Amino acid sequence: MTSAENDPRPPVENRNDPRPRVEVENDPRPPVEKPARVGVLISGRGSNLQAIIDAVAAGAIDASIAVVISNRAGAPGLQRARDAGIEALHLDPRDYADRDAYDRALADALRARGVTLVCLAGFMRLVGRPLLDAFPQRILNIHPSLLPAFPGLDAQRQALDHGVRVTGATVHLVTSELDGGPIVLQAAVPVLDGDTVETLSARVLAEEHRIYPDAIRLVLEGGWSIGGRRFVRASS
Repeated sequence: MTSAENDPRPPVENRNDPRPRVEVENDPRPPVEKPARVGVLISGRGSNLQAIIDAVAAGAIDASIAVVISNRAGAPGLQRARDAGIEALHLDPRDYADRDAYDRALADALRARGVTLVCLAGFMRLVGRPLLDAFPQRILNIHPSLLPAFPGLDAQRQALDHGVRVTGATVHLVTSELDGGPIVLQAAVPVLDGDTVETLSARVLAEEHRIYPDAIRLVLEGGWSIGGRRFVRASS
């Protein structure tokens, strides 16, 4: 019987396998041109925004924050930005004809300020094609689960309802698929027997604050590529 190793016949593709084929691209991304300028989109209190502000101030991220934009006028994160001397804008979706028009306005505001990387930090809107096209593979998001588990809203409640023993946080590149882009970094968080949504969320959030600046630094440094659904780092 011929071994698979020595079998000259090409492998038979399993057409029923739902997993996407991974074909690593040999085109590592160059570093973002310096000085790198980050734009942050928020909807709420901006605790992940604060983690980014602190990392920039400490020199852990070689970039400046050019602007913070919120879709909600009362988002506390806007004041966080102003307190740090960062331009803060409110763009109201109700002022635009449709979702695409709003996303074009976001893209225009970001490009006008020379933004080279966009970070979603609790931005509670789906990113549409005009913004994705303006910043291809240059938009990051942080999500409070170990994706692909528990995408969308209430990820911590989903984790508790499903009885998982481990959840966590994920930083990923944004695509048209909800919480489905290539994963840059993850951190695991154990789920304890006595956890509530609040206690679990607090521990996950601490990991979000830790890994988001690291993921931003990785993307800005370049040398990575996308293979199928995978974010492939450069060999050290």
